[in-house]
Amino acid sequence: MSEEEYDKEQLRILRNAFKAFDHDEKGVIDYADVQTILEILGQKLDDKATKTLIKEVDKANSGRLNFNQFCRLAARFVEVEEDQGALASELKEAFRVYDKEGKGYLTVQTLRDILHELDDKLSKNDLDMIIEEIDADGSGTVDFDEFMQVMTG
Repeated sequence: MSEEEYDKEQLRILRNAFKAFDHDEKGVIDYADVQTILEILGQKLDDKATKTLIKEVDKANSGRLNFNQFCRLAARFVEVEEDQGALASELKEAFRVYDKEGKGYLTVQTLRDILHELDDKLSKNDLDMIIEEIDADGSGTVDFDEFMQVMTG
């Protein structure tokens, strides 16, 4: 499939997921990252199932996937949220739960804890990279818009 064949939102989600693991920006990700990415996308697959999916898209068995291969593998697992209003409402409620004092922001440590709860396989380095990207101004806090950005990819 070419990029034109994916839904615009689906492609955005796939591109963000791929970029998050293409640490050296060479346009490829390691097989080892595929299972983690799929889990972030809400798919808990065992090693055997993940390897089967990888074999479907990487016939050369190179150990890495380029973006197009990754899209062919992962696109079937990306559901575009039709009701953005409902999603925003759910995330606003989750934000309020963690913003116990009602200050309108979360500390980056709280966000780190949330992300770790969602995926305990994220390494300290992965969490640092996510936090660094979201807290670009280095304030040590995350407002609702930044929180929404993290949670929706």
